[in-house]
Amino acid sequence: MRRPIKKRPTVTPDERYGSENVARLINYVMLRGQKETARKIVYAAFDEIKNAKEHGGEPLEIFETALRNAGPQMEVRSRRVGGANYQVPREVRPVRRFALGLRWIIAAARGQKGVPMHKALADELMLAAREEGAAVKKKEDTHKMAEANRAFAHFAW
Repeated sequence: MRRPIKKRPTVTPDERYGSENVARLINYVMLRGQKETARKIVYAAFDEIKNAKEHGGEPLEIFETALRNAGPQMEVRSRRVGGANYQVPREVRPVRRFALGLRWIIAAARGQKGVPMHKALADELMLAAREEGAAVKKKEDTHKMAEANRAFAHFAW
């Protein structure tokens, strides 16, 4: 019997850009329930993108492009078959692709030590929009892993 489809909570769009994706970004950046701090970080990062001399531009477009470039198409999932564990490549659903892309971009921004979070986030978004940076590298590594384990695709369930 299949599992029931999960009812995902709806996110109210943010007030400045009117975008649900930006509101989700704010929620992912938020730590310990400090939403206002997360809002300030995200809006400062978007201002940083808008005012960037090179590779700058419309923050929403860069954000959407960065998410498309950082989200994986394929991933591997462990599957136990006859006492052995196989890494089975699977296609990633759009909701999960969005979540992984956001998570990897934010993790890469947090990984930059000695840089204010809004600058690190702006840099990572601009790099991901140009198909560079740590989040895109993580996506490529995930794709390589799925490609290397293509022989086990017949174990997909």
